[in-house]
Amino acid sequence: MTSGKPTAYFIFTMSSVKPFTYERLDKDNTVLLVVDHQIGLFQMVRDYQPDEFKNNILAHAALGKVFGLPTILTTSSETGPNGPLPREIIEMHPDAPLIKRNGEVNAWDNAEFREAVKATGKKQVVMAGIVTDVCTTFLALSLISEGYTVYANAEASGAYSRRLADDANARMRAAGVQVVSMFAVACYLMRDWRNTPGALEMLPFYDRYFAGYGILARGHHAAIEKGEVLPGEPEP
Repeated sequence: MTSGKPTAYFIFTMSSVKPFTYERLDKDNTVLLVVDHQIGLFQMVRDYQPDEFKNNILAHAALGKVFGLPTILTTSSETGPNGPLPREIIEMHPDAPLIKRNGEVNAWDNAEFREAVKATGKKQVVMAGIVTDVCTTFLALSLISEGYTVYANAEASGAYSRRLADDANARMRAAGVQVVSMFAVACYLMRDWRNTPGALEMLPFYDRYFAGYGILARGHHAAIEKGEVLPGEPEP
């Protein structure tokens, strides 16, 4: 010590660092949750453009269809200003449980919703909701505390500002929630282009919901069908 004040010493050992375990999504152990993607709450989303976010929430719901995932829909006070789910989602999942919560902000506080999730028998959860800092975060943290592995689809969770979304995503990550993109979720579930669902099912999905990859595939198809090598073009 250089003065009369004690000096604090911090010793870090390998045993103090929690080992990383890479847990990949398994489509046979995954449930998809659509949380409060309501047409009233849609107006609270300011971190995405409206047309972009509409595409994102429909893509999120469509993951359940293309991979055959058990899907649970839930709304909060839908007869009030929050409104119902978009009709496209209802029509996409006509037989899915639709839990209409009349008061609970955190969907996990609703007994019917909890039982619907538990009844699937799945331990991995893909979820998204409006707004990120409340509907998504509250439920994600509750699921983590119940022992589920949670993947929050950041593209289909919207907040009132980018700052609020960033803070909420940081809070979830700190608790062990995996905050991922729709493309990451889809690739996790597919794993191999030769699988089913694989290229045959996923390329039309991307063409509809993920324009970047959809146009890439269209360009490749056009080159195979009608393309020719131009002078000066490098050989493959």
